[in-house]
Amino acid sequence: MSKDQAIADPEETGPLETFRQFFALERDVLVVSLSMFAFSLGFQMTSRFLPEYMVALGASGFVVGLFGTFGNVISAVYPYPGGAISDRIGSRYALTAFGLVSTVGFVVWLIAPNVGAVTVAGVTIEPWIWIFVGLVLAQAWKSFGLGATFAVVKQATDPSRLAAGFASTETFRRTALLIGPVLAAILIDLHPAFTVSFRYVLAVAVVFGVVGTLVQHVLYDASGDAVGGGRFEGVSRIRTDLREMPDPLRPLLIGDTLVRFANGMVYVFFVLVVTRIFSVGLERTVAVGGISYAVDLSPQAFFGYLLGVEMVVALITMVPAAKLAERVGLKPIVALGFFVYGVFPLVLVFGPDLLSPFVSIQWALVLVFAFSGLRFAGLPSHKALIVGPAEQGAGGRVTGTYYLLRNTIVIPSAAIGGYLWDFVSPEVAFTVAAVIGVAGTGYFLVFGEEFEAYARGR
Repeated sequence: MSKDQAIADPEETGPLETFRQFFALERDVLVVSLSMFAFSLGFQMTSRFLPEYMVALGASGFVVGLFGTFGNVISAVYPYPGGAISDRIGSRYALTAFGLVSTVGFVVWLIAPNVGAVTVAGVTIEPWIWIFVGLVLAQAWKSFGLGATFAVVKQATDPSRLAAGFASTETFRRTALLIGPVLAAILIDLHPAFTVSFRYVLAVAVVFGVVGTLVQHVLYDASGDAVGGGRFEGVSRIRTDLREMPDPLRPLLIGDTLVRFANGMVYVFFVLVVTRIFSVGLERTVAVGGISYAVDLSPQAFFGYLLGVEMVVALITMVPAAKLAERVGLKPIVALGFFVYGVFPLVLVFGPDLLSPFVSIQWALVLVFAFSGLRFAGLPSHKALIVGPAEQGAGGRVTGTYYLLRNTIVIPSAAIGGYLWDFVSPEVAFTVAAVIGVAGTGYFLVFGEEFEAYARGR
């Protein structure tokens, strides 16, 4: 089957072929999806709990905010060179290298408490500093590999089915994001000390990093990679790519940047809202087959299950939303995702109290995180709207340029959110974030453009 053939012939049968037809998977998209599953599982098992890990190691709320901003710096800096490297050496070798580096990052997080506080030239380096160091490495596959994964999907999928192609990779990824937090919650409950039990999670993440790297290197067919021949031209190349960014991306970029800035202000604090503000665990007696079982979840473990609820909703809605985009266009589906992103900070910080007269605080949080899952429904369409207008063979660079600009502007968001969290109040931080997010959604609704391949299909 050629790389241009997005869907298998109807006559071909078998469970795997049926699965591939449904999700528009070509072989290389399938391989990328599998490796995305492994790395997303490892990253989601760990990253959403890192703020709690840092606080347990002695970090303040403002330091957690700085950690979020540091992550934003990495997210801004990595995609462009990652996309350029992918276009230059091919997706297979790029993704393999990025996978190895990410796995080493998981190892650094694992050994951080063993390193402890270190004094260098009279300055004490606290254990939570190593979480920053680990992020530099662990983020490699997710951010460096961003352009490579976009390019693989673009070169393997028909333009009018791009949302469906991205829905396939996102379904694998979100399945991992469902399993990861739940698996983490199980491991976290194995020991009462969070700094001990969370290291069980990190050890499993290392294993998944190794497996993901091997899968993508061995199974990926590099024969169809569009490999660039010229040398990287540095800052002048970046300026050229920014000038040549396809026009339909500009209003999307502005709206997306506002929405992501809002999300970046509060994202790292989601776990702290559950574990520190509401301080909600789960104590229940469950009867199965006449036998009663005591369920006693710590707030940290309960947060893992809430993330699982979020991903169940994401998985249920993503593929139907991508199919719906083929009828109504990409823009309305993307706008829906932006809207949920925008209002979620208010829903999270105020929703449980508003719902408390009707349901328990635990069920209120379940409903809140179920609502959060809807923000991912527009993600495949969003990715299709980014890479769709790019010329063949330049998907990695266009994607890298887009994320370079967006993530550069978003860099200070978490530090601003951390300042408001620590020195004003969490409620103010989350309210300001929501106002910015809704403004970004409104801008995109007014000025956003439809991708012509989808406009023609309606």
